[in-house]
Amino acid sequence: MSHFRVASLQYYLRPVATFEAFADQVRSLAETAADYKARLLVFPEYFSVQLLTLGDVKRPIKDQVRDLAKQADRVTEVLSECASREGLWIVGGTVPVVDGDKLRNECRVFGPDGQWHAQQKLHMTRFEKEEWLVSAGEGLKVFETAWGKFAVAICYDVEFPELARAAALQGADVLVVPSCTDDRQGFLRVRYCAHARAIENQMYVITSSTVGSLPMVPAVHLNYGQAAILTPSDFAFARDGILAEGSPNQEMMVIGDLDIEYLRTSRITGTVLPLRDAETTASVLTSTEVIRL
Repeated sequence: MSHFRVASLQYYLRPVATFEAFADQVRSLAETAADYKARLLVFPEYFSVQLLTLGDVKRPIKDQVRDLAKQADRVTEVLSECASREGLWIVGGTVPVVDGDKLRNECRVFGPDGQWHAQQKLHMTRFEKEEWLVSAGEGLKVFETAWGKFAVAICYDVEFPELARAAALQGADVLVVPSCTDDRQGFLRVRYCAHARAIENQMYVITSSTVGSLPMVPAVHLNYGQAAILTPSDFAFARDGILAEGSPNQEMMVIGDLDIEYLRTSRITGTVLPLRDAETTASVLTSTEVIRL
């Protein structure tokens, strides 16, 4: 399966009156992706915070987030059902989950059979660590599919290039970046770093964002987002390295076709070969000198 289609969401956060209203929004997006012949659908980080509007939003946010974690299994059931019914691979955004006495931010990745595995967020932003009391996870996963391998870097994680490089060295062709950013500066930090990872590792990078607002919920009062499918910057890839992108801050689905075989060929025949030539960087790191002037 050299060519396949992906769909990435600019997911609109809106208050919901029931869990079923949230589930209907998720199901309709999965149905739309399948209608457009997508094989992979990407939800953004913390898209499940809509469910906070079912409770008392005046309580401390750290308590609300722990209550949201109690909904993780229900959210997982909906995504699993969508994956199996529509025959999709789904990167299920993130949900907070309880792990022993800690709270983690976890992305659950679903195959077309509905089975799933998790990638936890490895680096916490300040609001997650200091206000939501979410703890960093451990370990990077590379997911192998019928069309190739991919890894997930959750929002802030994409700002650490070592993670994407480790995934690329394990054969990852695609990096998926579910994100949730409240302002343009935060969005651009993720976007610029995502594009850098595409160039450094000669891989596709798919970003997904929250848009809309939940004025009553701290840290997601506002959202600034734009989903995109990014490519290496080289001949035969997209002009400007952008295969597809949405209109900022609008509810929409961004769709594009990836050519995995061409991507792999470009790692051998490209104008530059940064993934291969990274071997030189490794030697430099062990022989760096500080010169006093």
